[in-house]
Amino acid sequence: MTKPRGRRPTIDDVAREAGVSRGTVSRVLNGGHWVSESSRAQVDRAIRVTGYRINPHARSLATSRTGSIGFLLTESYERFFADPNFLKILRSCADALAEHGMTLVLIMADTLEERGRATEYLTGGHVDGALVVSSHSGSQEFLATLLQAQLPVISAGVPLGFEDRVGFATADDEGGARAMVEHLRARGRTRIVHIAGPQDTSGGTSRLRAFRDLMGEAFSEDLVAYGDYGRESGRHAMRELLAREIPFDAVFCANDLMAAGAMDVLRSAGIAVPEDVAVAGFDDAPVALETEPPLTTVRQPFDRVSAEMVRLLIDEIDGKPAGRVTVPTEIVERGTV
Repeated sequence: MTKPRGRRPTIDDVAREAGVSRGTVSRVLNGGHWVSESSRAQVDRAIRVTGYRINPHARSLATSRTGSIGFLLTESYERFFADPNFLKILRSCADALAEHGMTLVLIMADTLEERGRATEYLTGGHVDGALVVSSHSGSQEFLATLLQAQLPVISAGVPLGFEDRVGFATADDEGGARAMVEHLRARGRTRIVHIAGPQDTSGGTSRLRAFRDLMGEAFSEDLVAYGDYGRESGRHAMRELLAREIPFDAVFCANDLMAAGAMDVLRSAGIAVPEDVAVAGFDDAPVALETEPPLTTVRQPFDRVSAEMVRLLIDEIDGKPAGRVTVPTEIVERGTV
């Protein structure tokens, strides 16, 4: 059979070419349940021969689903392009959704006005659910609207203020930070300071909490300087720590970009890494391989976190309750400790 001229091939064309019923073709197109392997192979061949393509509009009407998922990022455009972690999550989520025949729609919403428009789009029937990357607690007010609209939502990381209402997949921030501080101690570092991330993020608060708990009675606020996860903020925090004239032989940074910034300042001050001061980061971002020496860090398995986000969201779309998953991290030993 050749592709019919002048019209789009239909399920009936596929059924005739395959020598099976229209219902069998429909079951193959909708996941292949209750279809034998031989029938599935015949239908797959017939689809190729006829050039049949699924009509997404017809499927949407029949299933009340769009086949699209929103990926909402409430960060600045500058941060999106500067921090490779966002691109990793975006790419991994898109790949995971592709396995389910679903499309990812990127929505950037930094300002309050942009978040308002994004919320209208997400609740307007254009998507089946949303994957949300909104690390700052002050930018999560829109979650209440999405929940009220009963839109399935899964967050990357713990959604501060919505922990019991929104499902999420996250790396073990506190466990990873604890392991790194213990790793520094095992390497003989006894005077450790911390460059913490923003305290309106779950990663920033969890990693600082682990540091504070492990330091115990030796903890002091003078041992902590704060950054915004950017490299320049790491430089600023390290200058601040040096200006306090508190002796330290190791610094644990809440992410790799800030660790790279801290190393810039240490180098300028004539302080050798790791001979004088050990430096440790968090994420295992590309910059960890670009520092000199390469950075010892905590690896976040972004591909696994993204796969769990997609799995949890599809479960929620299918009517299951919101799930929560914490994925373990691991230490990557390089040259700075």
